[in-house]
Amino acid sequence: MKAYELRTESGVTTLSMVERAQPVAGRGEVVVRMRAASLNYRDLIISKAPRSAPLIPLCDGAGEVVEAGPGVSDIKAGDRVAGTYFQDWVSGPLNPGVLRTVLGQNIDGVLAEYVALKEHGVVRVPAHLSFEEAATLPCAALTAWQALVTEGRIKAGDTVVVMGTGGVSIFALQFALMCGARVIATTGTDSKLERLRALGAAAVINYKTTPEWDKTVLELTGGVGADHIVEVGGAGTLPRSLRAVRHGGFVSLIGVLGGAGEKFSPGSIILKGVRLQGIFVGSREMFEDMNRAIALSAMRPVVDRTYQFEEAAAALAFLESGRHFGKICIRV
Repeated sequence: MKAYELRTESGVTTLSMVERAQPVAGRGEVVVRMRAASLNYRDLIISKAPRSAPLIPLCDGAGEVVEAGPGVSDIKAGDRVAGTYFQDWVSGPLNPGVLRTVLGQNIDGVLAEYVALKEHGVVRVPAHLSFEEAATLPCAALTAWQALVTEGRIKAGDTVVVMGTGGVSIFALQFALMCGARVIATTGTDSKLERLRALGAAAVINYKTTPEWDKTVLELTGGVGADHIVEVGGAGTLPRSLRAVRHGGFVSLIGVLGGAGEKFSPGSIILKGVRLQGIFVGSREMFEDMNRAIALSAMRPVVDRTYQFEEAAAALAFLESGRHFGKICIRV
């Protein structure tokens, strides 16, 4: 079968298509014929990191089961499934043990024609989604879901701030609207403002022309502040998020895309009673909850563009450009 590998030679990590033996389902495993994969920012970081051994990259993919191994009782051949980001995080709180089972990082990922996964490491995907749409769910969608629904306990009438137009932020916008919330979206590109409005954002802010966007959020909320902020910038934007969130509000800390930023005092968290929660994707149980909601609402992920399997390097380059709106997919 064809697969991609990341290899480091002479200090340089490269992505190459290779031939590998097609996997066979072991006990408790299923073999999935991959039909599509999608990219996340973490894949870009991993693609440049030095490696001691070859690795099949990417954590997000969807396909159909072609073989179920001994001991598999729930998943069967023909099921349309996606792999879980953490192969061993089934339910309950995050624990150190599952960190060793991240697809495309600690173990081989999904950028291959066939992949063997644990039965408890796959979930059935909503029937109305294409394979490309389903492939966007395991990391970005589930991160947004845990941030707003599982941990954020969002409710109708809440105000949510989302940052930028990457996968997590667009999913957060969609889930917030699904729950009856009002969305304020930020972007650094004027051409994306109308696209955010078209998706349902009640207000949009260009953070480059309005660098003090936290003040605008306060103005838009009558001085109260937002109920939820989906924070993907990290140190570069966290101080503004803490100023923009209401007393007793919730800040989901997800990414570090904003680089270094101004210093902030932890006292602001205490004085405002803010919940600052780190969000690291989610469990299989959360994934299944999310899929039920997506199926019921007939929500469709936003896919910017889809590349062919032979164009994987070009897909990563487009991700690095930052010009995407939503998700980037690769058809296997």
